[in-house]
Amino acid sequence: MAAARQGPVIPVYVLDDETPKHRRMGGASRWWLHHSLASLRAALRDRGSRLILRRGKCDEVLAALAEETGARDVHALHHYEPWWRNAERAVAKRLSLTLQHGNYLAPPGAITTGSGTPYRIYTPFWRALGQQMPPPEPQPAPKSIPAPESWPESDELEDWNLLPSGPDWAGGLRDEWTPGEEGACRRLDQFAEIAARYEGQRNLPAVEGTSRLSPHLHFGELSPATVWRATSNAGGSVSTFLGELGWRDYAQNVILQFPDYGSRAARDEFDRFPWRTGSETEADLRAWQRGCTGYPIVDAGMRQLWASGWMHNRVRMLTAGFLIKHLLIDWREGESWFWDTLVDADYASNTVNWQWSAGSGVDANLFVRIMAPLSQSEKFDAAGYIRQWVPELSQLSDEEIHDPSDASRPAAYPEKLIGHKEARERALEAHRQMKSG
Repeated sequence: MAAARQGPVIPVYVLDDETPKHRRMGGASRWWLHHSLASLRAALRDRGSRLILRRGKCDEVLAALAEETGARDVHALHHYEPWWRNAERAVAKRLSLTLQHGNYLAPPGAITTGSGTPYRIYTPFWRALGQQMPPPEPQPAPKSIPAPESWPESDELEDWNLLPSGPDWAGGLRDEWTPGEEGACRRLDQFAEIAARYEGQRNLPAVEGTSRLSPHLHFGELSPATVWRATSNAGGSVSTFLGELGWRDYAQNVILQFPDYGSRAARDEFDRFPWRTGSETEADLRAWQRGCTGYPIVDAGMRQLWASGWMHNRVRMLTAGFLIKHLLIDWREGESWFWDTLVDADYASNTVNWQWSAGSGVDANLFVRIMAPLSQSEKFDAAGYIRQWVPELSQLSDEEIHDPSDASRPAAYPEKLIGHKEARERALEAHRQMKSG
């Protein structure tokens, strides 16, 4: 809207894999990006415009495009990942750059304590953010966009090879998701009907109780302000869901303070943690990634992730805790796997959640609180969820399926990598070693 008020607009998306380096988008995110851009391209055509696609470093590509077209100003949505902040600074050195806020309830960094310092703990952050809600009313999309007299050349989306081939592993993603604004609005409408029951259903993997809006929010297909205004008056336990939206804002504020949060533990003592290494550890990591740990709820979650690019929130906590505390594998290994396989892979949310699970974050679960996946599976009635994603166990009863005995476990299903009691004792001993320094 701000750009359209200034005159003709050339909508541009730059695929910049050079600036983020090892943090370039993973496979699942690239699949989503392809379809999201296709949807955006169609929406722009309906408004008399086009989408120009270019590939390369943001500052270099935009500077070259400005010279080609005579464009004077660049309007973009502000991002807070450290590499995109660097890119914004590089663009601003070459061109007139106007950054807009809109992908969070409040601009990251704007919610501060009485002394003006940023919050590190979620609860007081959420309390302060709540005092500024509701967010401003979202602006309607323009019905038309003023076009330039001539259009610059554009890459072909299909030439970017964002979709998987040899093999095509995205069948489950296609079945599950509809990237783009239209799919986002449908998903929001569906969730708004059940938002009042969020607290009672969000922990049940077999029930469609969560919003599944996270990839749409991450890719900017839907604003959190729109989600807030569509759900906040639902009543019931919708406040719990709004708190999850607040956690998304909180995570961005954390990486604004700690840009290296994805690679460095916030608590220095975890630099001494005795993570397991070696060939046996690598084999355990592969078993976790494939969903072959012998813990049905963990395996169901990891298989859901691979098939659909998403995992139920409660199960994300269980699978992360299992890798960290049962297998004693560095949380960064899990964060890296999620980065590649999640359609909603988000630097802030992903790293903050993994450090929360590891106990190494600025606001985190205590390491010594070790969840028992088998009892959690039974507690949250995950039998149907396990049957869906671990079909070799589908014939077991509700009582047996959470923790198959040697007699009931099918030959096709693996034995446990480690028993829960043994894993718990090993994890607590590793924690004692870290503390003793």
